[in-house]
Amino acid sequence: MSGSIAAPKSYEFVAPRQIVFGAGRSREVGQWVQTVARRAWILPGAKALVDSGVIDEIARRLQEAGIPSFRLPEIEHEPLVEDVDRTARLMLENRAERGDCLLPVGGGSAIDLAKAVAGMVGEALGSGCTTPPSIVEFLEGVGTGRRMTHSPLPVVALPTTAGTGAEATRNAVISSYDPPFKKSFRDSRLMPQVVIVDPVLGKTVPRQVTAATGMDAITQLVESYISKRWQPIPRALSLQGLKLALEALPRVMEDGEDLEARAAMAHAALLSGMALANSGLGMAHGIAAALGVVCRVPHGLACALLLPTAIRTNAEVSASAFLELVGWLYPEKSMPDGKSAALFLADKLESLCRQIGIPQRLSQVGVKREDLPAIVQGSYGTSMQGNPKELSPDELLKILEELL
Repeated sequence: MSGSIAAPKSYEFVAPRQIVFGAGRSREVGQWVQTVARRAWILPGAKALVDSGVIDEIARRLQEAGIPSFRLPEIEHEPLVEDVDRTARLMLENRAERGDCLLPVGGGSAIDLAKAVAGMVGEALGSGCTTPPSIVEFLEGVGTGRRMTHSPLPVVALPTTAGTGAEATRNAVISSYDPPFKKSFRDSRLMPQVVIVDPVLGKTVPRQVTAATGMDAITQLVESYISKRWQPIPRALSLQGLKLALEALPRVMEDGEDLEARAAMAHAALLSGMALANSGLGMAHGIAAALGVVCRVPHGLACALLLPTAIRTNAEVSASAFLELVGWLYPEKSMPDGKSAALFLADKLESLCRQIGIPQRLSQVGVKREDLPAIVQGSYGTSMQGNPKELSPDELLKILEELL
C-alpha cells in the first residue's frame, strides 16, 4: 500500500470492564457491586470522606442493595508496603472470602492500595493460606519476581480526585522509605472491574490536592502521547483529555462548585489512566517516583513541577508528536516546527502551574543538592523506559541541578 497514511502498528488495549460516569452516579454503587460481589470492603481515601458522611452514604446504598460492607482504615498517604501487608492481614483475620470485593473511595492512594490488597488476599485464598504473602515479593525491580498464581478479588473503584487515573490502570504503585523505593505491582487482572466516576465527589477534595492531581492527569496525557511505546487509541484519548483539562482545571481552581468543570476534569483523569495503562509514561513520572521516596514530595506536585522541563528535554526527539499535539490544542497558532511547538506548550503549562500555585523549583519542595544523586539513582524505573530521549545519569543530574 502506498501513500502518506501509515497503518496502525500492532497493539493491545486494556480498560476497565464497566465505566459508569456522571453526577450523582455514586448512588448506584449497590447495583454495580452486585454485578461482581456479595460483600464489599470499603477503603476510604481520607478521613474527610468519613467525617463528611460520604462513606456512610456509600455503606447505606450498599445496604439498600442487600450488600453487607466492612469499613477498612482510611489511607491518607501514598501506600507503603506495610499498609498493603497490614490491610490484607486484617481482611483475612475478618474472614474475607471469594465473593468479596474491594471498594476504594478516594484518590490514587486508596485505589492502588485496594488493588494491591485485592491481589494479596486473592493469592492467600487461592493458596488456602490464612496469612497473605508480602506485597514486596511481587514488586518490579525490588521483589523476588513472584507472580500472582490466583485471581485477585474484584475492585469497584470510586475515584474522588481528578488526577491519578488509577481507576483505569492495571498496576498498583507501592512505596517504601527504608529501603527507599517506589515500584509497581503489575498484573492485567488488577484492572478494576467497575469504575464509578461521580464528579460531585470531587467537591470533598482540598484545593491544593485538586491542583496537584489535575496536573498529574495533564502530565499523564502528555507523556503517554509522546511515549516511545505510544499506541493509536491512547493518543486519541490524550488529545480529548488535554483539550478538556487545560480549560477545566483553571475553572475548578477558581470555583470549586463548578460542576461542569469538575466533570471535565474527572473525565480527563479517567482518559489519562487509560492512556498511561496502554502507552506508558516518561521522564516526569520517572523522576517523580524518586522524589516521592527520597524527599517525600507528593506525586502530583512532583509531576507538575517536572512536566515543563520534561517537554523541553524531549522537544527535538519528539518534534512531530508535539507539532500534532499543539496543532490540536491550539489550532489558531501556526508553529514553524515541532521543537517550537514543544517549547510553546512547555511555556503554556509553566504559566498554568504558576496560576494555580504550583512551585517552580525543586528547592521550593524541600529538595537539597545533596539529595540529587539518590534522586537520579531512583529515577530509572518503568516510567523512564517510555521517555523518548535516552538520558544518562550525568545528563539527568544536570537537568535536576538546573531545576533546583
